[in-house]
Amino acid sequence: MTSPRPALALSALLAVAGVTHFAYPKPYDRIVPTALPGSARTWTYVSGVAELAVAAAVAAPRTRKLGGLAAAALFTAVFPANIKMALDARGRSRGEQLATVARLPLQVPLVIWALRVSRSAA
Repeated sequence: MTSPRPALALSALLAVAGVTHFAYPKPYDRIVPTALPGSARTWTYVSGVAELAVAAAVAAPRTRKLGGLAAAALFTAVFPANIKMALDARGRSRGEQLATVARLPLQVPLVIWALRVSRSAA
């Protein structure tokens, strides 16, 4: 039997991220790609809802397989926002620039984690 810990940890990460979209939306608003139609705040809230929904799907054993796939898709879909954040950091402190660039490759292990959770689901 596979431990549910990786799935529950992924679910918790997604839930915390989703809640922060509502509690502290301004940082998320700033990284919404300008090519998207509508207001940045709307996209911030939509992505927060998506993270909360995916967190719930990953947490529930019945929907974990689909939830893991949805998490992988979500981590891939938000990658352009991470690129925008790195580009927008130009002109800021060296530490902030490095942090935003260093974050880019971290998306890969998140996608792998989500896919593993999906594959290990019963």
